[in-house]
Order: sequence, then C-alpha cells, then structure tokens
Amino acid sequence: MSIASAPGRGRSASRLPLLALGLASFGIGTTEFVIMGLLPNVAQDLAVTIPQAGLLVTGYALSVTFGSPFLAVATARLDRRRALLLLMAVFIAGNMLCAIAGDYWLLMGARIVTALCHGAFFGLGAVVASALVEPRQRAQAIAMMFAGLTLANVLGVPFGTAIGEALGWRTTFWAVVAIGLVAAAALAAWLPRDIPVPAVAFRQEARSIASTQVVLAMAISVLASASLFSVFTYIAPILEGVTQLSAHGVTVMLLIFGVGLTVGNVIGGRLGDWKLMPSVIGIFCVLMPVLALFTATSHMVVPAAVTLFIWGALVFALVSPLQMRVVTAAADAPNLASTLNQGAFNFGNATGAWVGGLAITWGMAYNHLPYIGVSLAAVALVLTIVSHGIDRRRQADEAPPEPDTACADAAE
Repeated sequence: MSIASAPGRGRSASRLPLLALGLASFGIGTTEFVIMGLLPNVAQDLAVTIPQAGLLVTGYALSVTFGSPFLAVATARLDRRRALLLLMAVFIAGNMLCAIAGDYWLLMGARIVTALCHGAFFGLGAVVASALVEPRQRAQAIAMMFAGLTLANVLGVPFGTAIGEALGWRTTFWAVVAIGLVAAAALAAWLPRDIPVPAVAFRQEARSIASTQVVLAMAISVLASASLFSVFTYIAPILEGVTQLSAHGVTVMLLIFGVGLTVGNVIGGRLGDWKLMPSVIGIFCVLMPVLALFTATSHMVVPAAVTLFIWGALVFALVSPLQMRVVTAAADAPNLASTLNQGAFNFGNATGAWVGGLAITWGMAYNHLPYIGVSLAAVALVLTIVSHGIDRRRQADEAPPEPDTACADAAE
C-alpha cells in the first residue's frame, strides 16, 4: 500500500514532501554540474591544468557509480526519513569541504564525499516519491523529484557559475551549502514520519538485482546516458566551431537545452504512468533521427536551437520512466536497485564522454559526433524491445487459460 492510500492521506499530502525532494535534487544537481563552468577558476586558483581540474568531474561520477551503493546498503535498515536527512548531511558536509579545500587533492576528496550521497539520495528518494502517491502517478512523482535536477541545469548552474566568476569559486559552494540547509529543513518538516521500511534480505536483494529485466533496465540507462554525453560533453566546441557562436551565444543555447530538459521531464513522467516501455521505445525512435538531424542543423543558429530543445526534451523524457522501470523490475530490492541505476546513469556519462573524446582523437569532426549518439541510442532501443518482449511473454504465460466454449456448449 502506498502512503497516499493510507487513511487521511490525499493528493495535497504528497505535494510538500515531493517539493522537498525536488529542492534537494536541485542542490545535488547544481553541485554536480556547476564545476564544469568553474574549471578555469579552480585550475588557476589551485595551480593545476584544465585537464587535471576536469578529473574532478570524473571523480564525482565514479564515486556515484561505485560508492553510492555501499551507502545505500548502510542506510537500508534506517527509517526512510532519517536516511534521507543523513544523506543530506553528507551532502552539506561535502560541499563545506569543497568550499574550504586548500589544495587540489583535498578538493578531489571533498567531491568524492559529496558524490557518495548523490546516487543513494536519488535512489532512495525515487522510491519514497513513488510511495507518496497512488500507483498510477508514480512515474510523475519521480519526475517531480527529478525536476530539481533539470532546474539545476536551467538556473543553478548558470547562476552558480556567475557567482563563482564574480566572487570566487568557493562562494559557489557556500551557496550550495545554503541550498542544502534549506532542503534539509524542508525534508525534516514535510516528509511523513510513517514511511514504511521494507524488510532487508541482502541475499534476496542480490538475486533480484541480478535478474534479467533489472540488468537490461540498467544497461538501457547506461546507453541512454552515454548517447547524451557522447555529444553533450563537447557541445561548447560544436556550438563555437560549427555553429559559430560566441561564449554568450553558447550560454543561451545551453539555457534552451535546459528548458527542453525540464519540459521532457514532465512529459516523461506522464508517459511512464501511461505506458512505460512502449513510451521508452517511442522516445528512442524519435531521438535517433533528431540526433542525426543535428549533424546538419548545427551549422545554423535557429535550427540548432530548435534541435537542442527537442533533443533535451527527449533525453530527459527517458529518465523517470527508466528509473521507474528499475524500481518495478527489482520489486524485492527497490532502494538498492534505484541507487544502482543512478550509478548506471553516471557510468553512462563517463563512458559517453570517453567514446566521444576517442572519436575526436581519431579524427571525427565535431558535427559528426551525433552519429555516435545515434548508434548508442539504437543499441538501447534494441535492448528495450527485447525487455518489453520478455514482459509480454511472461504476461501471456501468466494469463488464465480461456474456457473451452465447445465443451461448455456440449455440457448444456
């Protein structure tokens, strides 16, 4: 039974907790992505090269991928509200360490600490969000929580970068600490105290996570994210070198892309609650030609802007359905599976960036990078179709046999 279906609960009872989860995800998303805009300032202040500073992004992603699951296991038996508040405390402490880090390695360590809470918070938060509403609204609830992540790209990252350029990069992390404190206060005030804590059987959870459908769902998440980051990692040189935009023009384009992410997040939640796997299949089928089209539209400002908006909407329309898919497929281990799926997304980020960089090293033109995104999305589409086919076969096998009408007529 969901919390929303308990006596005395209604739709309004879930809005404030979801808002608190969204505010926390806004802070987490901001601290994850704002470092990209601060890299030159960080590198200059800490006397390292830009590529070395770029490893702060890689270190964060790898910490989410491999560290968050351990934190999820450590908090598995805790009260859900207390666990989320503990994870926010880790987030706040990590960002404080970032703000006061005196050298590069201390900053790297602080980033790794901060990232530990990322996957665990989004994983557990997605399960809690889905429990706050009726079953038919679960993907929309997850999308509302992830709306904070999209708004982080639209608002948090540009403003955080501007603050860093004006007042120093450390000030940006202090601002994120303030966001974390507000989010923690909102979670403490608005999260229900009666969120059920499922019994934990780690051996059973391991079997659940190793099931074919869960593995397929996570592989799809990796490929979807890799498809995005194989191109998006190099979006600035594409827009500057191919579209011939200034630095200010690139900022505007990224804002348009961020708005597309926000719109896609809302649409994805509704599609996931309507028909989850058919919707994911449909999104991939539209995503591939849009990415392929970007190889041509990237040469012109207005067509490039339109393509970026549609691309952003499509890629983030996949997030909440894929997260819901993992939670549903791993019914015996939803918290751990949801956290692992966040690791899958981040592993896809790192993989996509590496594949795109490798292609550039081998001589691929920047405007041809979308073809790599198309190829990765095509593999994801094949896996989605396979997974959906397994579902349909299972449903057919579990359906009750139809009565033998001929025998019934003879008996009459």
